Amino acid sequence: MSPWPFVRLKLRLMVNGMRGRPARIVLFVLGAVMAGFFAISGYAIFAIPGVVGDARAAGMLLQLGGSLLVVGWLVLPLIFFGIDESLDPARFALFPLPRRTLITGMFAAALAGLPALSTLAATAGMVNTVAALGGAGAALIQVVGILGGLFLCVAASRAVTSAFATGLRSRRSRDLAVVMFAVLAALLGPLQLALLAGAERADWGAFAVLADVLGWTPLGAPYSLGLEVAEGRLWAVPLKLLIVLTTLAGLLRWWSATLESAMVGSVSESRGGDRDVASPTGLLLGRRLPRSRFGALVARETRYWWRETRRRAALITFTVAGIFLPVSISLSGGSAGPMAVFVGAIAAIALANQFGYEGNAYAANVTAAVPGRVEIHSRATAHAFFVLPLLLLVAVVVGAVTGRPERIAGDLGLLIATYGAGLGLVLPLSVRAAYALPESTSPFAVSSGGGAAKGLLTFGVMIGTLLATVPLQILAWTLGDVWLWIGLPAGAAFGCAAYLIGSGVAGDWLDRRMPEVLAAVTAGR
Repeated sequence: MSPWPFVRLKLRLMVNGMRGRPARIVLFVLGAVMAGFFAISGYAIFAIPGVVGDARAAGMLLQLGGSLLVVGWLVLPLIFFGIDESLDPARFALFPLPRRTLITGMFAAALAGLPALSTLAATAGMVNTVAALGGAGAALIQVVGILGGLFLCVAASRAVTSAFATGLRSRRSRDLAVVMFAVLAALLGPLQLALLAGAERADWGAFAVLADVLGWTPLGAPYSLGLEVAEGRLWAVPLKLLIVLTTLAGLLRWWSATLESAMVGSVSESRGGDRDVASPTGLLLGRRLPRSRFGALVARETRYWWRETRRRAALITFTVAGIFLPVSISLSGGSAGPMAVFVGAIAAIALANQFGYEGNAYAANVTAAVPGRVEIHSRATAHAFFVLPLLLLVAVVVGAVTGRPERIAGDLGLLIATYGAGLGLVLPLSVRAAYALPESTSPFAVSSGGGAAKGLLTFGVMIGTLLATVPLQILAWTLGDVWLWIGLPAGAAFGCAAYLIGSGVAGDWLDRRMPEVLAAVTAGR
């Protein structure tokens, strides 16, 4: 059977999925734009060594870049499993199709996707480099190499996805993928600074050795075929082709062996199910909380912050940014003090739309007529259970990196003061400018329309928080060493006072606006 019906099926599913759905059309256009940007930038990067005529740089860039592409194709399907539902093997479970037909068809359909096409276009820049260094013959061999590399990438991604299909469908695995993506997203800025700093002191000889080693592995072998011809090592071409073909055959065989389990799907999401603690206040400090409405709400909120993917992603992003931003500035010779205060301000931003996390589930609190101040205090207390230890960690890390551990207490006082001031401004905002979040499992999904406009208010709140703590920062700078002794109690007192004022206002507003808040956070209204 020809694989083309699978390709046509995929294209038809894509078209039908966008028909009458403007949001999906916009997402597809954005995906196409991103794929085009990746293709153009990748082509330009891989073509640079050929333009400048540097064979040594070509050897490093092509082999290291090609290896990163293969690793990316291995890792990303594990994080975004199910993003291309037309390639899900479970859809073909009831069709009496031979296994070879399924493998061939789904492989061809994967090659027809935007990721494969953009990868092929990006690696085409390698052909330009090899042609400039070794002529038409080397370029022809490099064309074979980039095609083999593309087949290897697609086969690896499909084989890994099929092998882990049962586990990836579980909620725990998807939560882990969210955590991984949150960490990667938060590390983009620090990694960029680290790479720039490392590039200035890099040992390019070691990179060249690493590239040559990767060139004899399945990761870099397909992308170094043309370079071998350009450098006159024709004997290496058949050996590297053998490495590529053997790896490709092994991946297809692995895919074929795991295809049946992927089609059947998971038998059970979890054997024992989630074991909830018997006490409604049995998480973290739950058993020590009072057995009252406030204690139950605090325990519930702590459980949500620990287990709900969007809230957990916010905590992870704050942790990574809070530690690495001051450290990166310190390592580059700047002052980490102002950045540490900024970290205290962004800690409170997670509560700017605290009711939006629940959506229409907030109706249970409205029905139970929970007092506004009890609601606000319980949510802020649960959030503080996680944030205050993180603020202490930030202060300790900054003090250790800057070589001034005696400033840990004073910096912690500034962090707590800024966090309290941020809560004082954010909590009323969460009542007056609540908005609905989209019904999506992605922690990075955002609502459209008014939600985006209201979300911009959080930046104003953050600036207001920094301005509110300016007198305290001036006092810390003026007092000098005296602040080392009074900084922590003074900052804690300032933060508690700001929090009590803001939470009191927010609680009174919530008592009068519970129905309006529920309507604002209910999706589809």
